[in-house]
Amino acid sequence: MSDEAKKQRYRKRKRAIQEQKTRQLITKALVELHRTVGPASTTVTEVAERAGVSRMTVYNHFPTSAEQFDACSTHWFAQNPVPDLDAWAAVSDPSERLRLGLTELYSWYCGTQDMMENVLRDAAIVPEVGEILDARWSTYIDRMVDVLGEGWSGEVDSEDRRAALRLVVDFRTWQVLVDSGLDGIRAAGLAFRMVECGLADAPKRQDVRSMTSQNA
Repeated sequence: MSDEAKKQRYRKRKRAIQEQKTRQLITKALVELHRTVGPASTTVTEVAERAGVSRMTVYNHFPTSAEQFDACSTHWFAQNPVPDLDAWAAVSDPSERLRLGLTELYSWYCGTQDMMENVLRDAAIVPEVGEILDARWSTYIDRMVDVLGEGWSGEVDSEDRRAALRLVVDFRTWQVLVDSGLDGIRAAGLAFRMVECGLADAPKRQDVRSMTSQNA
């Protein structure tokens, strides 16, 4: 390889490294702004200023809002890994699995409250955020409910079971509990007791209908 070819190769490598650093700066700026003010209130001008680059540089790396939100989401979840559902599934006793799951999930909510609150709020008004939320978070919650719903004995209607589990794993449920003055551990314990009691003792739907008709 000639000296000139080596120089060109070096310059390309150096340029690639610099572009990667710039991309990381922009991504971190997106994450911080989404965490503090929310996706809907984040502007490209603010991202550029926080990253120390021009608006055109932001667009060169992330031409669309969808790409910006995707980069932010990917980076943020890498920095804030969600609880391991496979580890939950390995717990055979459904009651212990539920206790473990709620404890870990509520602890995760405690550490991610700012971002989760902003993203869930803005998903209703920013279509790109809603699409990413559906693809990543909603899919994760669906599997979480599947894992926590396995192995319960008794005659609880499956739809009732899923509804109860979906209620207690929802971020807004955690938010109501901690806003009521409970810390994360107490909130998880209360949610666990409410759901465990319901899953263990609730009658079938047809039994409830029968009871209702008898009391009418």
